[in-house]
Amino acid sequence: MKVKIKCWNGVATWLWVANDENCGICRMAFNGCCPDFEDVCKVPGDDCPLVWGQCSHCFHMHCILKWLNAQQVQQHCPMCRQEWKFKE
Repeated sequence: MKVKIKCWNGVATWLWVANDENCGICRMAFNGCCPDFEDVCKVPGDDCPLVWGQCSHCFHMHCILKWLNAQQVQQHCPMCRQEWKFKE
């Protein structure tokens, strides 16, 4: 007996592999976009990527850049207060 496939509809999902499910700054899910940049971030992923620090904390790119720009003297991680350095 042979089976002939006439039609196939593939469905895929994706999920960020991060140490948490939500951004520590905006508290929105990583699978969504950051709320402060709704005009820029329309699609999670390419429009609203995640960035990791050397301290291993993860944030939406727009959220951490806004946080770092608001810092007066030194730039610290909002979670652990270590000096912020982007993970390479």
